[in-house]
Amino acid sequence: MARAIEQIERDIVALEETVQAIATELHSAYTIYLTALGQAVRQQLILASYHLCTQGYPKGFLSLPFSQRQQLQQDIRKLGQNAAAQLLAHIKTEEKNESQEPEDRSIRTEVKIFNSLSAPPALASNPMDLAQWQQNLEQAIASTLKMAARETNRLLQQAGILPSKLPPPVLEVALEASEASGEAVAGSPPNLLNLVIETENHQESGESSVTHIIAIKLRLSEIEFADATVRAGRNQIRNLEVKARSLLREYLKKQQEREVAEAEAAWRASWFDE
Repeated sequence: MARAIEQIERDIVALEETVQAIATELHSAYTIYLTALGQAVRQQLILASYHLCTQGYPKGFLSLPFSQRQQLQQDIRKLGQNAAAQLLAHIKTEEKNESQEPEDRSIRTEVKIFNSLSAPPALASNPMDLAQWQQNLEQAIASTLKMAARETNRLLQQAGILPSKLPPPVLEVALEASEASGEAVAGSPPNLLNLVIETENHQESGESSVTHIIAIKLRLSEIEFADATVRAGRNQIRNLEVKARSLLREYLKKQQEREVAEAEAAWRASWFDE
């Protein structure tokens, strides 16, 4: 029985070594993926903003003086650059240093939050640790896209392109509610939502007004679909996920075998015939 337990222990150690190897591969794959994703986010954010300003709300964009149009474009580019930097900051722990963080304060806060959640996969001692690390990282990616879209919508609203009568919190809630059911604008680039928002009319009690709005909603699936490099990076991650899930099943099985073997040994050790 002791030999059986020792063999199970050796099997578990071997599995943990394999997990560490896959964790290293996964870290490299995410670094490549997030680098490409950051570039794609910058491009898609600009493309969605371009379509919104020129076809969604051309009148509002044309009403801006030339200098304000230039400033708006520069601010949108900066938001895209900040989002790309944030994506890499999630995987590169050395970028936690204040001097290397994105300039935007709200994005800087998100970097700190998710870096505190995500331990480097090199520290993963078992498949559960690795799975938790990856889950935290995916949550960080989703949060980055959400914030980049939110800040861009806010910027467009401040510029008077998106309807200013709609408070930013209302727009954000509407975007959240429409995430599953919202439809992209027909014939437009991805990452845009057509929204119909009903708000209360405070001047006439009991009545409400309906506002139609086109807003930016960055969707990871659409970004990956539109960019071959990002899509290839995601496919590599999925291949490693398959291996990690298989290791997790085997690891849990070996743990169960060890518990059973140890319980059997403990029973024999304490049993005696009267």
